[in-house]
Amino acid sequence: MNSLQAQATLPHFFNKLCHRSEAAQRVLALKTLGPVVFTNGVFDVLHRGHATYLAQARALGASLIVGINSDASAKRLGKGPERPLNNEADRAALIAALESVSLVTWFEEDTPLALIGELRPDVLVKGGDYDMQKLAETALVQSWGGTARAITFVDGYSTTALVQKIRQGA
Repeated sequence: MNSLQAQATLPHFFNKLCHRSEAAQRVLALKTLGPVVFTNGVFDVLHRGHATYLAQARALGASLIVGINSDASAKRLGKGPERPLNNEADRAALIAALESVSLVTWFEEDTPLALIGELRPDVLVKGGDYDMQKLAETALVQSWGGTARAITFVDGYSTTALVQKIRQGA
């Protein structure tokens, strides 16, 4: 099988994966469809809370861009030495497979501030545990007329809690 045949057999959602160097151009094309929403995270072990959150984020615009923390960036978040459990390529592919997601890219930095500056989304969305007014990302998005929103988490769902449950053999 040659590389073109191999690409033809890949699921369509792999087209949503985008190297950061191409992301701004892809986002410009999505903006022709309406407001672009951006969110980010590690998304280590995909669960119902993630799927609900991403669907709610998408409902705020015509397209949803997800910035995934690279493996190195995720490790610096202090979630434990073994985290992330899934590598960045696998995490990005799972997020891209969701219907609510339009484009997935990744970032190496500790925060997505530079990536947000490159993509210039219309709406920034974070989880409900963030005080949006204290985030540099909020000020940046508002500087070009965008908005920032926090979405309440679905109670009872977190990757950290799920990992602990698995370790306890529950």
